[in-house]
Amino acid sequence: MITTRFSPHSRICILVLTTHFPFPAPFTSPMATSIQRSFFSSSLTLPTHPISKTPDLNLSLKTTKIEHKQIKVASLKEICNRGNLKEAFHSFSNFFTVQNYTHFCPDEAYSLVLDLSASRKAIQQGQQIHAHLITSSAQHDSVFLSTKLVFMYGKCGLLSDAEKLFENMPHRTIFSWNAMIGAYVSNEKPFQALELYYEMRVLEVTLDACTFPCVLKACGMLKDLKLGTEIHGYIVKSGYDSNGFVVNAIVSMYTKCDDIAGARQLFDRIRERGDVVLWNSIISAYSAKGQHLEALMLFRQMQRAGVNPNTYTFVAALQACEEPFFRRLGMGIHSAILKSNNHLDLYVANALVVMNTRCGRMGDAVAIFERMTEKDHISWNSMLSSFVQNGLFSEALQFLRRMQVRGQKPDQVSLISILAASGRLENLLNGKEAHAYALKNGSYADIQVGNTLIDMYAKCGHMNYVEGVFRKLPSKDHISWTTVIAGYAQSKCYIKALKVFWEAQADGMPVDAMMIGSILLVCIGLKQLHYAKELHCYTTKTGLWDLVIGNTLMDAYGECGNIGYASRVFNFIQKKDVVSWTCMISAYVDNGLANEALSLYSPMQENGVEPDSVTMVSLLGAAASLSALKKGIEIHGFLVRRGFVLEGSIISSLVNMYACCGTLEDSYKLFNDSVNKDTVLWTSLINAIGMHGQGKKAIELFNKMEAENVYPDHITFLSLLYACSHSGLIDEGQRFLEIMRCKYQLEPWPEHYACVVDLLGRGNRLEEAYQFVRDMSVKPNAVVWCALLGACHVHGNRVLGEIAAQKLLNLEPDNPGNYVLVSNVFAATGRWDDVEEVRKRMRGKGLKKNPACSWIEVRNKVHTFMARDKSHPQCDEIYLKLAEIVTVLEKEGGYKPQIKYVLHNIEEEQKAEILYGHSERLAIAYGLLETSKGTPIRVTKNLRICGDCHNFMKLVSKFFGREIVVRDASRFHHFLQGTCSCGDFW
Repeated sequence: MITTRFSPHSRICILVLTTHFPFPAPFTSPMATSIQRSFFSSSLTLPTHPISKTPDLNLSLKTTKIEHKQIKVASLKEICNRGNLKEAFHSFSNFFTVQNYTHFCPDEAYSLVLDLSASRKAIQQGQQIHAHLITSSAQHDSVFLSTKLVFMYGKCGLLSDAEKLFENMPHRTIFSWNAMIGAYVSNEKPFQALELYYEMRVLEVTLDACTFPCVLKACGMLKDLKLGTEIHGYIVKSGYDSNGFVVNAIVSMYTKCDDIAGARQLFDRIRERGDVVLWNSIISAYSAKGQHLEALMLFRQMQRAGVNPNTYTFVAALQACEEPFFRRLGMGIHSAILKSNNHLDLYVANALVVMNTRCGRMGDAVAIFERMTEKDHISWNSMLSSFVQNGLFSEALQFLRRMQVRGQKPDQVSLISILAASGRLENLLNGKEAHAYALKNGSYADIQVGNTLIDMYAKCGHMNYVEGVFRKLPSKDHISWTTVIAGYAQSKCYIKALKVFWEAQADGMPVDAMMIGSILLVCIGLKQLHYAKELHCYTTKTGLWDLVIGNTLMDAYGECGNIGYASRVFNFIQKKDVVSWTCMISAYVDNGLANEALSLYSPMQENGVEPDSVTMVSLLGAAASLSALKKGIEIHGFLVRRGFVLEGSIISSLVNMYACCGTLEDSYKLFNDSVNKDTVLWTSLINAIGMHGQGKKAIELFNKMEAENVYPDHITFLSLLYACSHSGLIDEGQRFLEIMRCKYQLEPWPEHYACVVDLLGRGNRLEEAYQFVRDMSVKPNAVVWCALLGACHVHGNRVLGEIAAQKLLNLEPDNPGNYVLVSNVFAATGRWDDVEEVRKRMRGKGLKKNPACSWIEVRNKVHTFMARDKSHPQCDEIYLKLAEIVTVLEKEGGYKPQIKYVLHNIEEEQKAEILYGHSERLAIAYGLLETSKGTPIRVTKNLRICGDCHNFMKLVSKFFGREIVVRDASRFHHFLQGTCSCGDFW
């Protein structure tokens, strides 16, 4: 007997891909039914097998010699058909003890029980039958039963035993070859299956209709379309292309090889399409490839053709309805299932749960699950993942407990859902429990579980655990690297993220869009413009550029301060989505270009892009930045008309916007009308009140917040200290710093310390402020020294001013604002040589002072003015009005310019001219020109208002009968009847 194996054509790619379908396994396969009994001229003995050396397997069979008689077998067939293994073995045993058998063949009895063992994967029982066959002295058909044994061992996963039996068979029928090929395929050994097929061809074994389906399935597993096409040609040549079973296998092969067009072409050529299996193959293929409309159209064609759908059909059709767009069709199929059968098939019910989950109908999914009389592990896992996919993370963990109470042990799929829910809830304890369970039952070795563990620990903020899990993974795939890089980037461990990114490249991992997105987050965090540019070039050259990367690049350029590059990326994107517009608007707002941000509002809607909540928050920030009340009211109206829920970030942004526009009463109203007041909303109003110089009211609101059991955070205390600072509440400010540390266990940020320094400095307690800086538990940063230097400038403390100036310039040598402040301190004391030296250093570093700028909103348009600006279309009218104002104030109010606020070494007349041209005065003059009498004038300035302009505003409010609201870089000033809300303390 020739046993040499011939390898198939070298182009077979050894790539095994397994697709899992939630379909039930039939009791017997075509391979099993094809193994018909064969008779030979002489009786043959079974080939020897190692099983004969095993001890007694407690099979109570009498091994006396039995004559080859026909015995009645109806009852054994019925028992085997029912699938009751224990009862079948009991009945089988009786056949060898009861006398007077008629119409019964022992080989057929063996065959029935072996088929049952194979279908139930009952390897122990199958081995008992094998052992009995070897030790029996009866005469049996060796080829027939050996083939059955090969089939049984293959189905039970003992491939090596099947191979030994097959190799030792003295004679083989086509059924023997088919059984061995089927064993290879069912054990995911497609290459060996194709080797055996080629050996059959070389040995000129006649192939039948059962050979080709297994071989074609092997081609599908390898995704070898060329080989599959060759076998298809041989099938046509052999005349089996009219066999429905073979045709179904060909269609399935094309779909598995991702050639749906080829499968459809073959399907359309078939005249007789009454076989439901054929329809299932093509519908499932379209559904699996995401071509849901085609799948559902075929389902309709199948119904019109009069072919009754079965479980497989319904499952495939329901999978195609998992998109919300096909929700109605899914409901229709659901109704059809209920009409055809009140009892839901397990696999159909599972598919219904998944379909309703994907469409966001959790109530329907739960109802179906509860109606299921039978539930398998797929049912429980589907329901568990449903909760996670719909953001019901707490419910997912509760459902897990129910699973455990019902005796369902979590498997790898369950663990992934549990870990995902724990990560989203930042529930470290549950996550650790799941980790321990994975280690205990061996699931930790699964790469998907490992990747989800990394993600869970990253979301919980425990990056040391992330590192540990990642390094201990037995194998790492692309998702492992991507997940750990994203975890480090999102947790602000930017340097670590870069190192792992470089390590991934060294390990040969391809860089994809997900990795690029994470490293762009690193660029944003580190403000590394050159890295962003490099990634921009890389994505363009490698073709990785897509809309998501374009949006993230825009965000990165905006965060790095390069608004020109952000704008170019925005203009380059042809099909902009809501994220594109929002990123550009946010970039403008973050870079102080609020006018440009608001200018995108109308074009965005004209392009058919509907703003979302994030867009609206950014636009409200732009309106707040400009104090553009009318624009803010317009945005508020849009939110109400479009049905946005006014809570969370939206209500907080509205409160801030109205406060920044000077209408604090509207902020109060929104706050009081809000039902769900979170920490952010309380903090927003505290900040708003403090901005308007109402420190005591801010403290009262904080006390109410505590009484409502709302937990304050770092930002809350920062707003509170800010309010105390601008109201001169020194003792209260120091007390709140202690409350923050002691009561709430919040470690102050440098910004909190800077507020206390500013608080002491405004009260002219400079030595105490300096001592406070020296006693800080953390090293003072530039913000702290800037606060001290500003106080020294106001109160003229030269010694401390020089100390603070030196520290400030050492810490932030590239910040132009610091040089301006130091220059002003020197200029205030007449140290003009030092002033020139500071300005020289600025020029040497290429730094420029931010010019003073003021703006006013008139008739829904924001007008911007620079110092001594003459670019406005109504320039002449504005300066005439300003001269008129000065004349009135000089005659009736005794106004005289305070030239000490002009920090330039020039003549006094020139200093007075500079004061007259300050940007806020031009804005006031324009407001008096263009607004009706009695209406408030609202002006915003990017720098702190000088003392002379402050006095000027007070006089204008008195002699021109207007309320003037000025928001400078420090706070709000409400001028009315010659007084200011700040009490001249700012």
